[in-house]
Amino acid sequence: MSNADNKDIKILSPCDEDSNMIFTVPNCISFFRILLIIPFVLFFLCGKYIEAFSFILLSGISDCLDGFFARKLNQVSKLGKLLDPIADKLTLVAVVICFGILIPVIFPFLSVLIVKDVLMLTGGFYLLKKGIEPPAAKWYGKVATLIFYVSVVSIVLYKSVLHYDMPYLTVFLVGITVFAMIFALLNYAGVFLLLLKELPQNEQKPSKKI
Repeated sequence: MSNADNKDIKILSPCDEDSNMIFTVPNCISFFRILLIIPFVLFFLCGKYIEAFSFILLSGISDCLDGFFARKLNQVSKLGKLLDPIADKLTLVAVVICFGILIPVIFPFLSVLIVKDVLMLTGGFYLLKKGIEPPAAKWYGKVATLIFYVSVVSIVLYKSVLHYDMPYLTVFLVGITVFAMIFALLNYAGVFLLLLKELPQNEQKPSKKI
């Protein structure tokens, strides 16, 4: 791990004026993304895959807008740090479960994605509990997420919309997705361990009073 990652170590200040805000634009978008899971699942289970994945596309666009408005409006909040990854993980779990129902044979591979995101979410909560801001999304995390969505949409498109059965392509796309997710997890684990290494030094600092 390079020294450049030290910039990821940020101690949350309890007197941050924006940290306790709830109804911010980014937070409302995160709530909206969570609600989008419901129509996605309903349409998917009814076999209306194009309609279902239109909601996934909308969720992806909303995810980009979430981060944009958080930076643009300076509305970074403690709740937002929790809502954004929760919305990501819930969407991922919904897609994986629906995808496993559609193609049961690859569900064991998709379970790797759930384990990866549960570990990352648990680590994020642990850092927040210790008063350390989790690191921002890295390029490898964004690439892994992009590969995931492209693979899922491609497989559902040719299998359920175009009615083609290409098992080798399915295994190939799932394999690339799992590899990208594991690669991202290992890199995030390195950042997490670096933060834990600095934790004793950070805990020695006197906390600020509100």
